[in-house]
Amino acid sequence: MTNTISTYTLKVQNAGRLDEFLRKELPVLLHAEISNSKIRRLIVAGAVKINGLQEHRPFANLQKDFTVKLTVDSEKLFFEKQPEDIKFELTEENVLYEDEFIIVVNKPAFFPTEQTIVASRDNLHNAIIRYLHKKNPQLRNPPYAGIMHRLDRETSGVILFTKTRTVNAACHIMFEHHTAQKIYRAVVAPEFPVKEGSTFSVEFTMGRISGKSQAAKWGNVPASKGGLPSKTEFKILSKTKSGKYYFVQCSLFTGRTHQIRVHLASRKMPLLGDKLYGGKSFSRIMLHAESLTFPHPVTNNIITVTAPLPEEFLHC
Repeated sequence: MTNTISTYTLKVQNAGRLDEFLRKELPVLLHAEISNSKIRRLIVAGAVKINGLQEHRPFANLQKDFTVKLTVDSEKLFFEKQPEDIKFELTEENVLYEDEFIIVVNKPAFFPTEQTIVASRDNLHNAIIRYLHKKNPQLRNPPYAGIMHRLDRETSGVILFTKTRTVNAACHIMFEHHTAQKIYRAVVAPEFPVKEGSTFSVEFTMGRISGKSQAAKWGNVPASKGGLPSKTEFKILSKTKSGKYYFVQCSLFTGRTHQIRVHLASRKMPLLGDKLYGGKSFSRIMLHAESLTFPHPVTNNIITVTAPLPEEFLHC
């Protein structure tokens, strides 16, 4: 069993409150944002000692050169932030394309792309390594799998990994310079009538708009305040089976965090299930990476890989 409990000893440089001290130090120590409520809970739960004595008061005063000892169970501190992940093993059924250089797979929803701060939490990167190792059990060490781009935990669909470091540079360039074309399928619940077949684009500078202790949320932020260019083209395809919602095709020209979610919400047609950006409640955020078209990193041949729509898209 993986040990998720760590102990940290910190030296106080300036006098102040305990909770304010940890608010500054913890994100640096744990390489993650920690909410004020979690910091208070750590203190109240007895996870903090000052000069060897347990302290339960968030407002306790610290003096210069005091020693603060903190015990953190990362499993409890971080993993509870997410609903339960699915159990997933990669099989040939989910492999969309593979050769000696790259592997492209169909990622399921509710499964992280890569390792999180909780080392024991499973993820797609690890699942690909297990799959490749199973195909080549004679290997002494686990095979290599390089992460070239990412999909959010609830987003399903096409994602590419490299199988050798020799093609990493070429793959990085095609994603960085957008010669790899990503097409997403979304389900939206517009706040106004829309016309099937109509197209529109959204383009503005984006940045984080939420506080550090809040759920990460992005929006329209001027370039003068750190906003980065973002552009997506959209096409209204058709109504869903229920007739309540619409399928939308999304073509990315940039790759900002939550870009499609933010752009659709800005047009009053948030993704179904995307409560963070005003969407109606649903079983998941209805976004699927439907296809990826890219130049092969060795042959330069153009390849298009498509992932079938999940069942929830067919029946919503």
